[in-house]
Amino acid sequence: MKKILIYSFLFVLLFFIFPVMLTTTPKKEKDEKNAEETVAEVASEKEKNKNETEVIENNEGSTDNKDTKENINKDIENVEKEEYDYEKYKTIKLLNSKTGQVEELNIDEYLYGVVSSEMPASFEVEALKAQAIVARTYTIYQIKNNSMKHENADICDDYTCCQAWISKEDRFAKWDENEAESNWNKVVNAVDSTKGKIIAYNGEPINAFFHANSGGVTESSLNIWGEIDYPYLKSVETAGEEGYTQYSSEVSLSQEELLNKMKEKYKDFEIDYTKSDCIKILEYTTSGRVKTIKIGNKEIAGTEARTLLGLKSTNFTFSITGDKIIFYVIGYGHGVGMSQTGADALAKSGSTCEEIIKHFYTGVEIK
Repeated sequence: MKKILIYSFLFVLLFFIFPVMLTTTPKKEKDEKNAEETVAEVASEKEKNKNETEVIENNEGSTDNKDTKENINKDIENVEKEEYDYEKYKTIKLLNSKTGQVEELNIDEYLYGVVSSEMPASFEVEALKAQAIVARTYTIYQIKNNSMKHENADICDDYTCCQAWISKEDRFAKWDENEAESNWNKVVNAVDSTKGKIIAYNGEPINAFFHANSGGVTESSLNIWGEIDYPYLKSVETAGEEGYTQYSSEVSLSQEELLNKMKEKYKDFEIDYTKSDCIKILEYTTSGRVKTIKIGNKEIAGTEARTLLGLKSTNFTFSITGDKIIFYVIGYGHGVGMSQTGADALAKSGSTCEEIIKHFYTGVEIK
């Protein structure tokens, strides 16, 4: 019996107690090891989060550091320059409309002549910058879309065809001698400080039309050029233009002068001035400009009447007094796109060049 008890004890010891002891010790060690790993992981994650927090704090703090701000701005400028392909549009072939000669110019040098010709140097800097971006965009649009317009040139210097341009020498000759150098430097700064920037719609350069004075509201391209409806050339209101000389004008014609002007285009033109409706505005555009007008026996578009009668815009009314027909005109130009005086008025109120551009051109971005 005693032997049986001894054997039983040894059996339990060998097959139950030893295995339990052996398995318990490694588990404890494993748990301790896992615990150590968990602590290490947590510590590592805390250190990682700490480092990330420090980076964010340093970045936020660096906005107060002048040197860092300048470096960031330089990096941004470099990115913008890299995005713009100056090699593709490095030079412009300019047609001199008077001599017929074609001259190759660096695009920025060309733009100096455009901006100084198209906008008064006395205008606000942000308005001049807006004009520089608009002129650059218009130039590139012409190269991309109207390359066959001029046989051996990209663009011409005639504002009635493309956009105005003037050489530095001719520009200096027209300016007051005491202001010429500072005016030129102001224009150069406007072009250089916007270097490479263009206006884009859906990633493509827009047909960046502009004019002198909208009379308080610009015109949709659809109302000027019929079926040509650019989504970015919509009618918008602009305050502050009434203070400029381009805002209002009058054209006074005698009955005979009006008759002769109409006959230059229409040989069969007739008009009976004794009739109260011998001249009658038939239809207006959404911006309040004359869309269709009846003069004598002819119904013509407001745009055509503007050309034939020498009016500064299609935003006009008229009166007939005795032998005189007087046209009262508001604004200067076709009214589509950016108003130059409107841009200056916005700049005076604190708008930046990009804000000015996005006011006049709907849904665009600066690239």
